[in-house]
Amino acid sequence: MLVSYKWLKDYVDLEGVTPEELANRITNSGIEVEHLTYPGEGLKGIVIGKVLTCEPHPESDHLHLCQVDLGSETVQIVCGAPNVAAGQKVPVATNGARIAGNVKIRRSNFRGEESNGMICALSELGVDKTLAPYADGIYVFDDDVPIGADALPYLNLDDAILDLDILVNSAHCMNMIGVAYEVAALLNRPVRIPVPDPKETDEAAAEKVSVSVEAAEKVPYYGARLIEGIRIAPSPRWMQLRLIAAGVRPISNVVDISNYVMLEYGQPLHTFDFDAFGSNRVLVRFAGKNETMKTLDDQERKLTPEDIVITNGKEAAAVAGVMGGESSEVTGSTSKVLLESAVFDPISIRKTAARLQMRTDASSRYEKGLDRNRVALASDRAAELLTQYASAHVLKGIVEQGERTVPESVIEMPWQKINQVLGTDLSLGVISGTLARLGFDAEADGEIIRVKVPTRRFDVSIPEDLVEEVGRIYGYNHIAATLPEGAAIHAALTPYQNLRRRTEELMESAGLYQVYTYSLTTDEHATAYAVHPSAEKPTKVIWPMSEEHAVLRQSIVRQLIDVVKYHLHRQMPDVALYEIGKVFIPNAGSARPDEEEHLAGAITGSRAERNWEGEALPVDFYTAKGVIEKLFDSLALAERIAYQPARREGMHPGQTADILLDGKVIGYLGALHPSVQKEADLNETFVFEVAIEPLLRGEQPEIDYTGLPRFPSTARDIALVVKRSVPAADLYQVIRKNGGPLLQSVKLFDVYEGDHVAENEKSMAFSLTYFDPERTLTDNEVNTVHEKILKACEQECGAELRG
Repeated sequence: MLVSYKWLKDYVDLEGVTPEELANRITNSGIEVEHLTYPGEGLKGIVIGKVLTCEPHPESDHLHLCQVDLGSETVQIVCGAPNVAAGQKVPVATNGARIAGNVKIRRSNFRGEESNGMICALSELGVDKTLAPYADGIYVFDDDVPIGADALPYLNLDDAILDLDILVNSAHCMNMIGVAYEVAALLNRPVRIPVPDPKETDEAAAEKVSVSVEAAEKVPYYGARLIEGIRIAPSPRWMQLRLIAAGVRPISNVVDISNYVMLEYGQPLHTFDFDAFGSNRVLVRFAGKNETMKTLDDQERKLTPEDIVITNGKEAAAVAGVMGGESSEVTGSTSKVLLESAVFDPISIRKTAARLQMRTDASSRYEKGLDRNRVALASDRAAELLTQYASAHVLKGIVEQGERTVPESVIEMPWQKINQVLGTDLSLGVISGTLARLGFDAEADGEIIRVKVPTRRFDVSIPEDLVEEVGRIYGYNHIAATLPEGAAIHAALTPYQNLRRRTEELMESAGLYQVYTYSLTTDEHATAYAVHPSAEKPTKVIWPMSEEHAVLRQSIVRQLIDVVKYHLHRQMPDVALYEIGKVFIPNAGSARPDEEEHLAGAITGSRAERNWEGEALPVDFYTAKGVIEKLFDSLALAERIAYQPARREGMHPGQTADILLDGKVIGYLGALHPSVQKEADLNETFVFEVAIEPLLRGEQPEIDYTGLPRFPSTARDIALVVKRSVPAADLYQVIRKNGGPLLQSVKLFDVYEGDHVAENEKSMAFSLTYFDPERTLTDNEVNTVHEKILKACEQECGAELRG
């Protein structure tokens, strides 16, 4: 919400309060002022001049020679604006002046003619060109401005603009009157809100138009005025400049007045061209199935039965609370206006605006809530301005359906609760006085305080809201800092949390950095790289914040690829990342998916930097596998884990393996497919993903501690020749299974393919260590076990001992 400091002075005396001080007071009260800007900052030497004569430039077909009266002197200025003409009063940047962008104006020569300054467009003075009147030319003042005067006050450029971050709990400040009440309470000054006088005629509006509401549960009040004799023209300059300051583009007097009143009262209004409306009956109803209408933005909108529409009894003329229709748009020929001022259900408006992707100033106000008792006053205010600035005749009465006003809410509570929550010792008088500054009527009956809350504060509904109001208006900075009282609670981590943190520490000790990515992604990416691909459709969010964040992910790897890509594009080639986060598995027959925590990682680049000892060592499949193996070792699961070659979409067919726990797939690891790497502009990248939650929630074995060995171990190496299709894991399992209690460790230390080995075979060498903690093993004992292992490898894997 953009708040004009000068406009705010209409309602509250700001004498002695600078914009900076006001911004600090508002922020300290709980409504953040994100920015404080001065539209005229940096402008210098801008005065009001009058164009005495305007002649074509002798050497140009688009330039003009203008004699301009600056009050103290008359100068010649060369101007190229198409709308410049004699008799106009215009903003002039004099010789030596500064305009927007800190551009200095100097005396110059244009095709042989001297120019002593510049006649300015608003965009050249820093005003957004999309908002400014005369967007394609210079700005022209009204005739009553004084020649030679500083132009900035007459352009509203001596103002200060406070940009308020309006959240749901501060929606009462989405209008100037709401901000005025807030500022008046903070400064403890009275607020001045004029009572509008629409000056109605004797002719009753109800004789020419009727209103009926079929969607009464979503439209508690609908009111319409009929206004005749309209003359479409530009709105007054002061109104245009205030709209510009608020970020609204001036259009015409009728449209500008409805926007102005919305900014002032917070009540969205809509004006229909009554002659184009096509009926003297206003029917508010739900849209029909597959009903369509063209809105003011020239888009054909497909409606649903959940949408509320304003109709002429047959055809839709507006999407209620969001945007009007093109068929009844106010144009230059409009002479009769139907003025709508209504209350619509916030949830319904939010859903419609989101689905149609039409978030407007009106819908944002309906979504957050508005003052029900101000709806008719806003209509009166708009009618008053239309009589003043559009020559309007306002027919008598508002044709309405529903209750125009609602009673103020009352909250009862022990007044000492405010002190208990805030940690203060405020008297009842201070509390009552603070509430009175907000316009709340408070009466005490013993220990109970009864507070009547005005309808403009629809955000205050429970006792805790009153505690907050007293705290922020009294001033949090005036409340002494205290420590919490009571016994300290020492919360311990659950076993799952302990293991999760230990897993994070392990990943970081392996050189991986933790990242957090969105759980929401696109429909295309939601199912990519899932550990267990689901036949069900991925879960979609009903009201997504964007198309890129509309579907719940089933894997983390896809987001990690984007993070790796982000780093590579910023000249960071060595990337090692991991994330522990939720994935969402669709559950057939349920709208809610099953949630499960996964561990995923992505590694690319080098695992050791290039230095004087040698070249950089690139990461490979076994880099990622080593990280995973270290994890399983820490969870005492290594003996139950197996790896098997796998083919997965998006993964390299020759460098991908499924990870199995007790024969069940719990994850995978491998290289991204070359086509994926090329499309994402990546180097060779290795990824892994494991369904970690079942592992961390499972029963953890007790840790066994072993003393230092008192007896020596015996090492034997064997080289086995097998078919190339036989994985090392199969031989490892056979050796481990047949080694018995004496086999302490098995390590693969060599794989050979080449001379002296058949073309379809390979040689794998293992180092076996035998050990008994109670005695020294004899050669016969070791040989017995060793022979058993060799025989099992021959029988189960077709292995032969290499000579």
